[in-house]
Amino acid sequence: MVTMLTASGLTLRLGRRTILDDAGFTARRGAVTGLIGPNGVGKSTLLRAVAGLLPHGGDVRFDGQPLPADAGSRARLLGYLPQGHPVHWPLTVRRTVALGRLPHLGPFGRAGRLDEDAVERVMAATGVAGLAARAVPTLSGGERARVMLARVLAADAPVLLADEPTAALDPGHQLRIMALLRAEAVERQRAVVVVLHDLSLAARCCDDLVLLMPDRRVIAGDAATVLTPSLLGEAYGVAFAVTRAADVPVVLPQCPTPIPDIIQSGD
Repeated sequence: MVTMLTASGLTLRLGRRTILDDAGFTARRGAVTGLIGPNGVGKSTLLRAVAGLLPHGGDVRFDGQPLPADAGSRARLLGYLPQGHPVHWPLTVRRTVALGRLPHLGPFGRAGRLDEDAVERVMAATGVAGLAARAVPTLSGGERARVMLARVLAADAPVLLADEPTAALDPGHQLRIMALLRAEAVERQRAVVVVLHDLSLAARCCDDLVLLMPDRRVIAGDAATVLTPSLLGEAYGVAFAVTRAADVPVVLPQCPTPIPDIIQSGD
């Protein structure tokens, strides 16, 4: 597979606090890359910086070329799905998904046949076509997650950046969302980069993993290289067991001994 997206030497500071320091990763065409690591290491910040939503130092390239500076051109190359599936207006599902086509609309903002076809395709792919007339705020969490993913997919950007798309979803919805992302990578030859906290899900669904360490090191490779008990223990501060069940990788954090009082009390 060919590298499509390269982020290197990214630095970002907020006041006196350094959030990113020489961070980076690569993402391959036709593959899913998982960004993992403990809270506070800058996974979401890194994704937002790559998307051009935060000022930063360093270099981000698409197919070896610097990303365009203007937001419209960049949006046609990079699709960004923020965490939490925020919805700010009570629009219908169809109108919400159609917002994803804005980077492609002409100067008068009128959608054409190609735009309408793209909206129909992604609503069918994400299973929300039957919800087209529903207002997004009335949907369940799983339905809303699929609608917001459809909106990003409608842009047909070759790179998709998704920040915790499975957060707060049940296991079934998590697997469906990851299956959709994998299908977009493999069938449409996109580069998909996704922030995940579920390490077993990352091992199961990602081709490449990028582990951000608390000391700002970046460990990249396949699941066998990155998801080792020693590296995970160093990153997260607890012991891990890495095994397989039904031929699927399983990553199990071990509860500290003795169990912290806050857990024992049930609070």
